[in-house]
Amino acid sequence: MRPRVRVVGLGPGAPTAVTVGALERLAQAEVARLRTRRHPSAEGLGDLESYDDWYERADSFESLYAAIVDDLVALARDAAGGEVVYAVPGSPLVAERTVELLRERDDVEAVVEPAVSVIDAACAALGVDPMAVGLRVVDALAPVVWREGPHLVLQCYAPEVLAVLADQLAGASVTLLSHLGLDDERVEPIELGDLTRVTPVDHLSSLWVEVPRGAAEASGDLVALVHRLRAECPWDQEQTHGSLARHLLEEAYEALDALEDYVRAPNAGSTDHLVEELGDLWCQVVFHAELAAEEERFDLAEVADRLGAKLVARHPHVFGDVTAESADEVAARWEVLKLAEKGRASVTDGIVWQQPALSLYATLLRKAASLGLEPPPPEALRADAVAALAALEVDRTAAGDSPAPRAWGDALVALVALARHAGVDLEGVLRERARSMREAIADAERRD
Repeated sequence: MRPRVRVVGLGPGAPTAVTVGALERLAQAEVARLRTRRHPSAEGLGDLESYDDWYERADSFESLYAAIVDDLVALARDAAGGEVVYAVPGSPLVAERTVELLRERDDVEAVVEPAVSVIDAACAALGVDPMAVGLRVVDALAPVVWREGPHLVLQCYAPEVLAVLADQLAGASVTLLSHLGLDDERVEPIELGDLTRVTPVDHLSSLWVEVPRGAAEASGDLVALVHRLRAECPWDQEQTHGSLARHLLEEAYEALDALEDYVRAPNAGSTDHLVEELGDLWCQVVFHAELAAEEERFDLAEVADRLGAKLVARHPHVFGDVTAESADEVAARWEVLKLAEKGRASVTDGIVWQQPALSLYATLLRKAASLGLEPPPPEALRADAVAALAALEVDRTAAGDSPAPRAWGDALVALVALARHAGVDLEGVLRERARSMREAIADAERRD
């Protein structure tokens, strides 16, 4: 028979909360060990041997816990009854790494007897049902993906830990839970800005964090909504990638329109308009991903994951050891990375040639600049533009025999290059003038 380690929990608070069963197990044990005496629940256990001295000698918590488990297995193997009783604060089933390690071993039987946990103590102090509120229990020392709803954050034993959490919890509401069940119990709401100044905190301190609704939850709900529309709406059921193509273009233009309104006059109206149009554009992406998921080709998660991986790969100055001092350096490196990533022979591969000509030429200027092919300086470009304008042929009868098309092209090219130097989007400028023209036409129509 394999040696056995019987793990008993002492509860999260005062010695009076330790169960009779746990006390009887310890009293009857031939060999017993206590993980630590640095907990109120261990105060009434007499001279029971603990592993507290081992904490001082360990290089890390992980090496310490592994050493404790090795010792427990050896003790159980040598015990006459083949069993050692191991007592831990709180519940052995909650945030107890030594129990996890015991269960992973095949040379020992781990028998775990549950006890009141810090989860029970926290929910009792706040008067909540953990299942009803969808509580998540997380480790402050581990990477956390924060999602909408309540989180019980354990291991909040030092100001440094709270400082790291403060950087992650923008918009969240926080309650300090400390020494639960003891005479000096603290259950206090904490302003996020004050979190790093909370004192004292120790191994009996936790946080209850209410995370507001975020992008992850909103995205999931939208995916579920589109999925339902495909199941129940006749119009949505008829749609295909092809039938939706024109809607994608329309929504993109409407989003651009709303964005220009917002840039020109950021107010409540333009903000609401932009939010609405970006949502319509986003819905097109989600809808195409839903169709692809039905075809078992890809889904929105793959789209997002691939985008994330691409952004990481194309930002080595953020996620790697490359340095970039300016936006121009970043743009130039971006083009080089795209060439290698997509196996393209030219930076012009992949350009959408059907886009408006002004945008197309501005894109080509940007691509050329990434290779060091900059146009002449602004003064020379201005002179070229003036000269090209002076050479324009306006006699329509001679247009077929004159170099007029070439002169017009020279003028446009010089203006586009000059605008790029000045940081001006000529496409946007022309669209703005079109808006002004539309308003002038509307005024004239009203006068008539």
